[in-house]
Amino acid sequence: MSLPTRRRFLQTSAAATTAFAAPLLLRAENKSGSSPLRVGSGEYVYECHHGWGQLPEGIQWGATHDVAIDEAGLIYITHQSPAKDPLDAIVVFDADGKYVRSFGQEFHGGGHGLDLRKEGNQEFLYLSDIKNHQIAKLDLNGEIVWTKGFPQESGRYQDAGRYTPTNIALAPEGGFYVGDGYGSHFVHQYDADANWVRSWGGKGSKPGELNCPHGLYVDTRPGREASLCVTDRANNRLQYFTLDGEHLSYVDNLVYPSSLDVRGEVMLVGELDSRLTLLDKDNNVLTYLDDDPAWRKHVNANGRKVRQQRDQWVAGKFVHPHGATFDADGNIYLAEWVVGGRVSLLQKVS
Repeated sequence: MSLPTRRRFLQTSAAATTAFAAPLLLRAENKSGSSPLRVGSGEYVYECHHGWGQLPEGIQWGATHDVAIDEAGLIYITHQSPAKDPLDAIVVFDADGKYVRSFGQEFHGGGHGLDLRKEGNQEFLYLSDIKNHQIAKLDLNGEIVWTKGFPQESGRYQDAGRYTPTNIALAPEGGFYVGDGYGSHFVHQYDADANWVRSWGGKGSKPGELNCPHGLYVDTRPGREASLCVTDRANNRLQYFTLDGEHLSYVDNLVYPSSLDVRGEVMLVGELDSRLTLLDKDNNVLTYLDDDPAWRKHVNANGRKVRQQRDQWVAGKFVHPHGATFDADGNIYLAEWVVGGRVSLLQKVS
């Protein structure tokens, strides 16, 4: 029924502390504009372009949340607008950052995780809507195929209020998994006909338990047995499960991991605490984009208020990476959980 899935197709201020003020000045953008800032190392170096995408009049970013890329190379961004009047929750751009279309007023204020899959000859979006406690399947023009609320069959919920799905992982055979990251911390499995199969998890830190299963990805990288990788965010780790929900292993030493994507043998982890990480097929670190403990401490001080203080943002450093995705050429598109939104293009140079 379905082809293997990918999130894309191939598949500074006066308040800053002295401890990190000098490095930030050294890393500031070239004011002439002739040399974009570079991040990463070795074979994974990227030019960092913040503020990517030309929004039309009538749409203003709320907090940007996730990115998906279709077979034609169009980029779909979700955001959560605080506007009183409903705005489209999904905005579409071409590879040059030009606005193409937008849709999804039904999901205003709730647009969160987004993934995309080709089924037969047609591509579909899978959206997590945290405001309305549901997931939805849409075509690429925003026509709704179905919406699904909390899985009553699981016996895990008394009402929808304890179910707030954050992301969906798409399985190659057509099924999918839903992470209830902001609700009751379960993972729910569905078959190719969108019928509930099983649930597991629940809040905790023991093997098989989860604390904010925020992002998910079915990991089929070469040399690995197919398994489900979950960003166990508040436990600061990835947790691996069999496709039937049995605990397998952890990947530790992460900082609030929120999203996952894969290109070839490389896994991209978006970490809410100011960092992107690239892992090899054995989940060893290839490089960090960008790893600065002093900056991370500054960003997270005083209740993460830097997310709404744009004058304190620094070029080449990330505030709160939330959703990150490779394109077919190995570039990275990043959506950050910040007030007023920010999308960045990390253009691969080596």
